[in-house]
Amino acid sequence: MLLVTGGAGFIGSNVVASLNEAGRADIVVNDALGSDGKWRNLAGRSLADFVPPAELMAWLEGRKLDAVIHLGAISSTTATDGDAVMENNFRLSLRLFDWCALHRTRFIYASSAATYGGGEQGYSDDWSGEALRRLKPMNLYGWSKHLFDLAVVERVRRKDRLPPQWAGLKFFNVFGPNEYHKGEMMSLVAKRFDDARAGRPVRLFKSHCDGIADGEQKRDFIYVDDAVAVVRWLLETPAVSGIFNVGTGRARSFKDLITALFAALGREPAIEYIEMPESIRNSYQYFTQAETANLRRAGYNADFTGLEEAVGHYAQAYLDRADRYR
Repeated sequence: MLLVTGGAGFIGSNVVASLNEAGRADIVVNDALGSDGKWRNLAGRSLADFVPPAELMAWLEGRKLDAVIHLGAISSTTATDGDAVMENNFRLSLRLFDWCALHRTRFIYASSAATYGGGEQGYSDDWSGEALRRLKPMNLYGWSKHLFDLAVVERVRRKDRLPPQWAGLKFFNVFGPNEYHKGEMMSLVAKRFDDARAGRPVRLFKSHCDGIADGEQKRDFIYVDDAVAVVRWLLETPAVSGIFNVGTGRARSFKDLITALFAALGREPAIEYIEMPESIRNSYQYFTQAETANLRRAGYNADFTGLEEAVGHYAQAYLDRADRYR
């Protein structure tokens, strides 16, 4: 039996879908569905159980699990409730890690590229304590994920009791089906698809950084299928532990992203540039690009989907249909 926390969320529901498609129905989802339609992410899935957040630790008592895939978190980079973020992203993660160590259960968890902050230290997933302590996250979400990475590495350094496999995944800019409940945290492909399909121009932020043109702010965009493939590979490779970047290793601009969206619709790109809100200018990342050598050294050798192919598949197989869900 597998437990997927955050299993009704974006990446989590795609993990559940992939496992179902591989023939596994012994999956327990832990999540809060709320009232924003997140349940639709699981509408076509088979589950062994669904556990609300308040009941999780009690539910775990006496259980035997193959693995915990811990993807649940407050993931908004604009979150401001420090107590809620710490309880959900740090303290719960510690409790689950320690439970897995005690019960000899494999533990795979979501970290984030937000731990790298502005990227002054680069994007190497060297997970030594010395390297991690040099990172300076720029927002509460990134800091909470960073704090947990540090706690895990400290347990490794002290040779504390650990899960038989543990792996932290620093997801970069993941996009794809089932992200629709995320509101402003959705990818630009999802947020601006209807505008592009209707022939309206897509708005991108102007640059406020010397040497970077409007629309040339870059991210390591990775299709959700590729992110899920890394999770699945870890489940199939129990000897691998560590902290790994999950990105393509190639940064592309927001202009590239939206140009690919228009191309998927058979249209010429129409882009307008608008002022970036002052509230985010000081914490805005102009460049992210995963270094993937650590993942490759561990034995992961699958290719990552190119940006144009990924955007085209997302647009045509999901966004341009009445049912956009996987």
